[in-house]
Amino acid sequence: MSSVSTVSNSSLTYAQILANAQKAAQSATTGAVKTNTSSTSGSSATNITLSAEAQAALASIERDFGTVTTDARTNLDKVLTGQKLTSPLADGKLVADLGKLDRRELYAVSVNAGQKFTADEQKAATIELQNRFDAAMAGPTAVSRVTGSIRNLYEAALAYFDNMTPEEKASATYAEQRAALDEMKKQLDSDPATLPSSASDPVNQYLKRLADGETGELRDIGDIASDARTTLDAQYKAGGSRANYKDFDSRSIASVALNSDNKFNAEEVRLAKTEIRSRAGAAVLAGLKNADASNPAGFAENIISLYGAMSTEERAAAGWTDKLYAAAVSSYATASKLTSMLGDATGNSKWGGTDTSGSSSNPMSIFSYM
Repeated sequence: MSSVSTVSNSSLTYAQILANAQKAAQSATTGAVKTNTSSTSGSSATNITLSAEAQAALASIERDFGTVTTDARTNLDKVLTGQKLTSPLADGKLVADLGKLDRRELYAVSVNAGQKFTADEQKAATIELQNRFDAAMAGPTAVSRVTGSIRNLYEAALAYFDNMTPEEKASATYAEQRAALDEMKKQLDSDPATLPSSASDPVNQYLKRLADGETGELRDIGDIASDARTTLDAQYKAGGSRANYKDFDSRSIASVALNSDNKFNAEEVRLAKTEIRSRAGAAVLAGLKNADASNPAGFAENIISLYGAMSTEERAAAGWTDKLYAAAVSSYATASKLTSMLGDATGNSKWGGTDTSGSSSNPMSIFSYM
Protein backbone atom coordinates (compact mmCIF):
# COMPACT_ATOMS: atom_id res chain seq x y z
CA MET A 1 0.00 0.00 0.00
CA SER A 2 1.61 3.26 -1.02
CA SER A 3 1.89 6.51 0.89
CA VAL A 4 -0.38 5.46 3.75
CA SER A 5 2.23 4.67 6.34
CA THR A 6 3.18 5.34 9.91
CA VAL A 7 4.85 8.65 10.55
CA SER A 8 8.09 7.03 11.66
CA ASN A 9 8.60 5.24 8.35
CA SER A 10 7.55 7.90 5.86
CA SER A 11 9.61 10.79 4.57
CA LEU A 12 9.78 13.59 7.07
CA THR A 13 6.84 16.00 6.98
CA TYR A 14 5.90 18.95 9.12
CA ALA A 15 4.13 16.74 11.66
CA GLN A 16 7.37 14.91 12.40
CA ILE A 17 9.18 18.06 13.42
CA LEU A 18 7.40 17.53 16.72
CA ALA A 19 9.36 14.32 17.19
CA ASN A 20 12.56 15.93 15.95
CA ALA A 21 12.22 18.86 18.32
CA GLN A 22 11.85 16.52 21.23
CA LYS A 23 14.74 14.40 19.95
CA ALA A 24 12.60 11.30 20.24
CA ALA A 25 14.18 9.69 17.25
CA GLN A 26 17.68 10.23 18.58
CA SER A 27 16.71 8.86 21.96
CA ALA A 28 15.27 5.74 20.32
CA THR A 29 18.33 5.17 18.17
CA THR A 30 20.90 5.60 20.92
CA GLY A 31 18.90 4.00 23.70
CA ALA A 32 19.55 7.14 25.72
CA VAL A 33 16.02 7.57 27.03
CA LYS A 34 15.76 6.71 30.71
CA THR A 35 12.80 6.92 33.03
CA ASN A 36 12.75 8.88 36.27
CA THR A 37 15.81 10.94 35.31
CA SER A 38 16.61 14.05 37.31
CA SER A 39 16.16 17.45 35.73
CA THR A 40 19.17 19.69 35.15
CA SER A 41 18.31 21.77 38.17
CA GLY A 42 18.04 18.71 40.36
CA SER A 43 14.79 20.02 41.76
CA SER A 44 12.42 17.62 40.06
CA ALA A 45 12.22 14.33 38.21
CA THR A 46 11.12 13.80 34.63
CA ASN A 47 9.28 10.71 33.47
CA ILE A 48 9.78 10.05 29.77
CA THR A 49 7.56 7.61 27.93
CA LEU A 50 8.64 6.42 24.52
CA SER A 51 6.14 7.14 21.76
CA ALA A 52 4.90 4.35 19.51
CA GLU A 53 7.23 5.68 16.81
CA ALA A 54 10.22 5.60 19.16
CA GLN A 55 9.36 2.08 20.28
CA ALA A 56 9.17 1.01 16.64
CA ALA A 57 12.61 2.52 16.04
CA LEU A 58 14.01 0.60 19.01
CA ALA A 59 12.48 -2.63 17.74
CA SER A 60 14.11 -2.02 14.37
CA ILE A 61 17.54 -1.54 15.90
CA GLU A 62 17.18 -4.74 17.95
CA ARG A 63 16.85 -6.90 14.81
CA ASP A 64 20.00 -8.49 13.43
CA PHE A 65 20.86 -7.33 9.92
CA GLY A 66 20.07 -10.69 8.38
CA THR A 67 16.51 -10.39 9.67
CA VAL A 68 16.37 -6.80 8.45
CA THR A 69 17.41 -7.96 4.97
CA THR A 70 14.75 -10.68 4.90
CA ASP A 71 12.11 -8.22 6.09
CA ALA A 72 13.22 -5.75 3.45
CA ARG A 73 12.72 -8.32 0.70
CA THR A 74 9.29 -9.25 2.06
CA ASN A 75 8.11 -5.68 2.53
CA LEU A 76 9.41 -4.57 -0.86
CA ASP A 77 7.55 -7.44 -2.51
CA LYS A 78 4.37 -6.35 -0.72
CA VAL A 79 4.81 -2.79 -1.98
CA LEU A 80 5.35 -3.90 -5.57
CA THR A 81 2.43 -6.35 -5.45
CA GLY A 82 0.12 -3.82 -3.83
CA GLN A 83 0.93 -1.20 -6.44
CA LYS A 84 0.90 -3.75 -9.28
CA LEU A 85 4.50 -2.93 -10.23
CA THR A 86 7.30 -5.15 -11.47
CA SER A 87 9.95 -2.53 -10.67
CA PRO A 88 10.04 0.43 -8.26
CA LEU A 89 11.44 2.59 -11.08
CA ALA A 90 10.00 3.86 -14.35
CA ASP A 91 12.24 5.74 -16.76
CA GLY A 92 14.83 5.95 -14.01
CA LYS A 93 12.45 7.67 -11.59
CA LEU A 94 11.02 6.31 -8.34
CA VAL A 95 7.35 5.35 -8.79
CA ALA A 96 6.87 2.97 -5.85
CA ASP A 97 6.08 4.37 -2.43
CA LEU A 98 8.77 2.95 -0.14
CA GLY A 99 7.37 4.64 2.95
CA LYS A 100 6.62 1.35 4.67
CA LEU A 101 10.27 0.27 4.59
CA ASP A 102 12.18 1.53 7.60
CA ARG A 103 15.61 3.06 7.27
CA ARG A 104 17.58 -0.13 7.96
CA GLU A 105 15.52 -2.01 5.39
CA LEU A 106 16.12 0.70 2.81
CA TYR A 107 19.85 0.60 3.50
CA ALA A 108 19.84 -3.20 3.11
CA VAL A 109 18.19 -2.81 -0.30
CA SER A 110 20.53 -0.01 -1.37
CA VAL A 111 23.67 -2.11 -0.71
CA ASN A 112 22.11 -5.32 -2.05
CA ALA A 113 22.49 -7.13 1.26
CA GLY A 114 22.39 -10.89 0.82
CA GLN A 115 22.32 -10.38 -2.96
CA LYS A 116 18.52 -10.29 -2.72
CA PHE A 117 17.77 -7.13 -4.71
CA THR A 118 17.83 -6.03 -8.34
CA ALA A 119 19.77 -3.05 -9.67
CA ASP A 120 16.52 -1.07 -10.02
CA GLU A 121 15.55 -1.86 -6.44
CA GLN A 122 18.96 -0.75 -5.20
CA LYS A 123 18.69 2.53 -7.10
CA ALA A 124 15.13 3.07 -5.84
CA ALA A 125 16.21 2.61 -2.23
CA THR A 126 19.10 5.03 -2.73
CA ILE A 127 16.72 7.62 -4.18
CA GLU A 128 14.31 7.13 -1.26
CA LEU A 129 17.11 7.61 1.29
CA GLN A 130 18.20 10.78 -0.47
CA ASN A 131 14.59 12.03 -0.58
CA ARG A 132 14.30 11.52 3.17
CA PHE A 133 17.43 13.57 3.76
CA ASP A 134 16.17 16.30 1.43
CA ALA A 135 12.83 16.35 3.23
CA ALA A 136 14.59 16.66 6.59
CA MET A 137 16.41 19.71 5.23
CA ALA A 138 13.28 21.45 3.86
CA GLY A 139 12.25 23.14 7.13
CA PRO A 140 15.76 24.35 8.04
CA THR A 141 16.17 25.62 4.47
CA ALA A 142 13.05 27.77 4.82
CA VAL A 143 14.53 29.29 7.98
CA SER A 144 17.91 29.86 6.31
CA ARG A 145 16.26 31.76 3.47
CA VAL A 146 14.91 34.21 6.06
CA THR A 147 17.85 34.44 8.47
CA GLY A 148 20.62 34.40 5.86
CA SER A 149 22.53 31.80 7.88
CA ILE A 150 23.25 28.20 6.85
CA ARG A 151 24.39 27.15 10.30
CA ASN A 152 21.05 25.53 11.10
CA LEU A 153 21.32 23.41 7.92
CA TYR A 154 24.45 21.84 9.35
CA GLU A 155 22.87 21.35 12.75
CA ALA A 156 19.94 19.59 11.07
CA ALA A 157 22.27 17.47 8.91
CA LEU A 158 24.37 16.43 11.90
CA ALA A 159 21.21 15.45 13.81
CA TYR A 160 20.10 13.41 10.79
CA PHE A 161 23.45 11.64 10.64
CA ASP A 162 23.32 10.96 14.39
CA ASN A 163 20.08 9.08 13.76
CA MET A 164 21.44 6.87 11.01
CA THR A 165 21.47 3.11 11.45
CA PRO A 166 24.47 1.19 12.82
CA GLU A 167 25.14 -0.30 9.38
CA GLU A 168 25.24 3.11 7.73
CA LYS A 169 27.55 4.47 10.42
CA ALA A 170 29.97 1.63 9.76
CA SER A 171 30.32 2.57 6.08
CA ALA A 172 33.16 4.53 4.51
CA THR A 173 30.64 6.92 2.95
CA TYR A 174 29.25 7.83 6.37
CA ALA A 175 32.73 8.49 7.76
CA GLU A 176 33.63 10.74 4.83
CA GLN A 177 30.40 12.71 4.85
CA ARG A 178 30.28 13.04 8.64
CA ALA A 179 33.85 14.38 8.66
CA ALA A 180 32.87 16.96 6.03
CA LEU A 181 29.88 18.08 8.11
CA ASP A 182 31.95 18.35 11.29
CA GLU A 183 34.64 20.35 9.49
CA MET A 184 32.13 22.77 7.97
CA LYS A 185 30.43 23.22 11.35
CA LYS A 186 33.79 24.17 12.88
CA GLN A 187 34.39 26.68 10.11
CA LEU A 188 30.95 28.22 10.64
CA ASP A 189 31.64 28.50 14.36
CA SER A 190 34.68 30.67 13.62
CA ASP A 191 33.28 32.46 10.55
CA PRO A 192 29.47 32.37 10.02
CA ALA A 193 29.93 33.69 6.47
CA THR A 194 31.76 30.55 5.34
CA LEU A 195 30.18 28.87 2.30
CA PRO A 196 30.27 25.11 1.67
CA SER A 197 32.82 23.84 -0.84
CA SER A 198 33.59 20.18 -0.07
CA ALA A 199 32.33 17.66 -2.62
CA SER A 200 31.85 15.20 0.28
CA ASP A 201 29.61 17.59 2.20
CA PRO A 202 25.98 16.29 2.02
CA VAL A 203 24.61 19.79 2.70
CA ASN A 204 26.64 21.14 -0.20
CA GLN A 205 25.30 18.30 -2.38
CA TYR A 206 21.76 19.08 -1.21
CA LEU A 207 22.11 22.79 -2.00
CA LYS A 208 23.27 21.96 -5.52
CA ARG A 209 20.27 19.66 -6.02
CA LEU A 210 18.02 22.37 -4.62
CA ALA A 211 19.41 24.92 -7.07
CA ASP A 212 18.84 22.47 -9.92
CA GLY A 213 15.29 21.68 -8.80
CA GLU A 214 16.17 18.05 -8.09
CA THR A 215 15.26 17.68 -4.42
CA GLY A 216 12.68 15.28 -3.01
CA GLU A 217 10.15 14.81 -5.81
CA LEU A 218 6.72 14.09 -4.31
CA ARG A 219 4.26 11.49 -5.56
CA ASP A 220 1.17 12.73 -7.32
CA ILE A 221 -1.53 13.61 -4.81
CA GLY A 222 -4.09 11.75 -6.91
CA ASP A 223 -2.12 8.51 -6.53
CA ILE A 224 -1.92 9.10 -2.80
CA ALA A 225 -5.70 9.65 -2.66
CA SER A 226 -6.24 6.34 -4.43
CA ASP A 227 -4.08 4.58 -1.85
CA ALA A 228 -5.97 6.29 0.95
CA ARG A 229 -9.27 5.14 -0.54
CA THR A 230 -8.04 1.55 -0.70
CA THR A 231 -6.84 1.66 2.90
CA LEU A 232 -10.12 3.11 4.20
CA ASP A 233 -12.08 0.45 2.33
CA ALA A 234 -9.88 -2.21 3.95
CA GLN A 235 -10.63 -0.72 7.37
CA TYR A 236 -14.37 -0.98 6.77
CA LYS A 237 -14.05 -4.53 5.45
CA ALA A 238 -12.19 -5.46 8.63
CA GLY A 239 -15.07 -4.19 10.74
CA GLY A 240 -14.27 -0.53 11.23
CA SER A 241 -17.25 1.78 11.44
CA ARG A 242 -15.48 5.06 10.73
CA ALA A 243 -12.24 6.29 9.16
CA ASN A 244 -9.19 5.88 11.37
CA TYR A 245 -6.25 8.06 10.31
CA LYS A 246 -3.87 7.06 13.09
CA ASP A 247 -1.41 5.34 10.75
CA PHE A 248 -1.82 7.73 7.81
CA ASP A 249 1.01 10.12 7.04
CA SER A 250 0.14 13.80 6.78
CA ARG A 251 0.06 14.00 3.00
CA SER A 252 -2.31 11.02 2.82
CA ILE A 253 -4.63 12.74 5.28
CA ALA A 254 -4.40 15.93 3.23
CA SER A 255 -5.47 14.01 0.11
CA VAL A 256 -8.66 12.98 1.92
CA ALA A 257 -9.27 16.42 3.44
CA LEU A 258 -8.93 18.15 0.07
CA ASN A 259 -10.96 15.45 -1.75
CA SER A 260 -10.09 16.91 -5.13
CA ASP A 261 -11.07 13.70 -6.95
CA ASN A 262 -14.29 13.18 -4.98
CA LYS A 263 -13.16 9.78 -3.72
CA PHE A 264 -14.32 10.33 -0.15
CA ASN A 265 -17.61 10.91 1.63
CA ALA A 266 -18.40 13.95 3.79
CA GLU A 267 -17.68 12.16 7.07
CA GLU A 268 -14.28 10.90 5.90
CA VAL A 269 -13.36 14.41 4.75
CA ARG A 270 -14.53 15.99 8.01
CA LEU A 271 -12.48 13.57 10.11
CA ALA A 272 -9.43 14.09 7.89
CA LYS A 273 -9.64 17.87 8.27
CA THR A 274 -9.92 17.48 12.03
CA GLU A 275 -6.92 15.13 12.14
CA ILE A 276 -4.55 17.21 10.04
CA ARG A 277 -5.41 20.41 11.88
CA SER A 278 -4.88 18.59 15.16
CA ARG A 279 -1.44 17.50 13.99
CA ALA A 280 -0.65 21.01 12.84
CA GLY A 281 -1.73 22.35 16.22
CA ALA A 282 0.48 19.84 18.03
CA ALA A 283 3.42 20.83 15.85
CA VAL A 284 2.86 24.52 16.59
CA LEU A 285 2.63 23.81 20.32
CA ALA A 286 5.88 21.86 20.13
CA GLY A 287 7.47 24.77 18.26
CA LEU A 288 6.42 27.11 21.05
CA LYS A 289 7.63 24.85 23.83
CA ASN A 290 10.96 24.20 22.12
CA ALA A 291 11.70 27.82 21.25
CA ASP A 292 14.85 29.06 22.99
CA ALA A 293 13.78 31.48 25.73
CA SER A 294 16.92 33.55 25.09
CA ASN A 295 15.99 33.94 21.42
CA PRO A 296 12.75 35.93 20.96
CA ALA A 297 12.76 35.06 17.26
CA GLY A 298 12.90 31.33 18.01
CA PHE A 299 9.17 30.63 17.79
CA ALA A 300 8.86 32.49 14.49
CA GLU A 301 11.79 30.44 13.15
CA ASN A 302 10.01 27.23 14.18
CA ILE A 303 6.83 28.28 12.37
CA ILE A 304 8.82 29.13 9.24
CA SER A 305 10.50 25.72 9.48
CA LEU A 306 7.16 23.94 9.81
CA TYR A 307 5.74 25.83 6.85
CA GLY A 308 8.78 25.02 4.72
CA ALA A 309 8.54 21.31 5.55
CA MET A 310 4.89 21.07 4.48
CA SER A 311 3.84 20.07 0.99
CA THR A 312 1.42 22.37 -0.83
CA GLU A 313 -1.43 19.94 -0.09
CA GLU A 314 -0.61 19.74 3.62
CA ARG A 315 -0.62 23.52 3.91
CA ALA A 316 -3.97 23.79 2.13
CA ALA A 317 -5.58 21.06 4.24
CA ALA A 318 -4.26 22.52 7.50
CA GLY A 319 -5.27 26.07 6.54
CA TRP A 320 -1.70 27.37 6.45
CA THR A 321 -1.76 30.26 3.96
CA ASP A 322 0.87 32.59 2.50
CA LYS A 323 -0.39 35.21 4.94
CA LEU A 324 0.58 32.98 7.87
CA TYR A 325 4.07 32.56 6.43
CA ALA A 326 4.38 36.33 5.87
CA ALA A 327 3.30 36.94 9.46
CA ALA A 328 5.95 34.51 10.73
CA VAL A 329 8.64 36.25 8.68
CA SER A 330 7.49 39.65 9.95
CA SER A 331 7.51 38.35 13.53
CA TYR A 332 11.04 37.05 13.04
CA ALA A 333 12.23 40.42 11.72
CA THR A 334 10.62 42.30 14.62
CA ALA A 335 12.01 39.91 17.25
CA SER A 336 15.47 40.02 15.68
CA LYS A 337 15.46 43.81 15.73
CA LEU A 338 14.37 43.78 19.37
CA THR A 339 17.15 41.35 20.21
CA SER A 340 19.73 43.55 18.48
CA MET A 341 18.51 46.65 20.27
CA LEU A 342 18.65 44.88 23.63
CA GLY A 343 22.18 43.76 22.84
CA ASP A 344 23.25 47.30 22.02
CA ALA A 345 21.59 48.64 25.16
CA THR A 346 22.99 46.05 27.55
CA GLY A 347 26.26 45.10 25.88
CA ASN A 348 25.18 41.49 26.32
CA SER A 349 26.09 39.25 23.36
CA LYS A 350 23.19 36.93 24.24
CA TRP A 351 20.85 39.74 23.20
CA GLY A 352 22.51 40.66 19.97
CA GLY A 353 25.63 42.82 20.45
CA THR A 354 28.24 40.33 19.27
CA ASP A 355 26.71 37.57 17.17
CA THR A 356 27.84 34.19 18.52
CA SER A 357 25.08 32.12 16.98
CA GLY A 358 26.08 32.35 13.36
CA SER A 359 22.73 33.93 12.47
CA SER A 360 22.53 37.23 10.67
CA SER A 361 19.98 40.00 10.28
CA ASN A 362 21.23 40.41 6.72
CA PRO A 363 19.51 37.81 4.54
CA MET A 364 22.41 37.75 2.05
CA SER A 365 23.62 34.18 1.92
CA ILE A 366 24.15 31.27 -0.46
CA PHE A 367 20.40 31.39 -1.15
CA SER A 368 20.84 34.81 -2.74
CA TYR A 369 22.67 33.11 -5.58
CA MET A 370 20.28 30.20 -6.11
